[in-house]
Amino acid sequence: MFIAKIVGSIVSTQKVDSMVGKKLLVVEPYRLNNERTEINTTGRTLVAVDTVGAGENEFVLVVQGSSARQTPETKPLPVDATIIGILDSINIDKRKITF
Repeated sequence: MFIAKIVGSIVSTQKVDSMVGKKLLVVEPYRLNNERTEINTTGRTLVAVDTVGAGENEFVLVVQGSSARQTPETKPLPVDATIIGILDSINIDKRKITF
């Protein structure tokens, strides 16, 4: 599981039947800096299926691999990354992390 920011969306008019109606979003993974005070981009992006109604510029939780197919919504889908939560805040060492 990792933290990511929604940076875009994908439109695909031709896809396998099981993916029809599924929202695909471009996510940019983030990681905690060395001082553990803020999160910074990893500089890469990937596509994830949205199961929670996330939108652009929101920070989300993403799972990959077999975990991406463990939700009721994604069990029958050919996916490798799934958005499973929208973040409200991050707290580490009793401090709120900036994002």
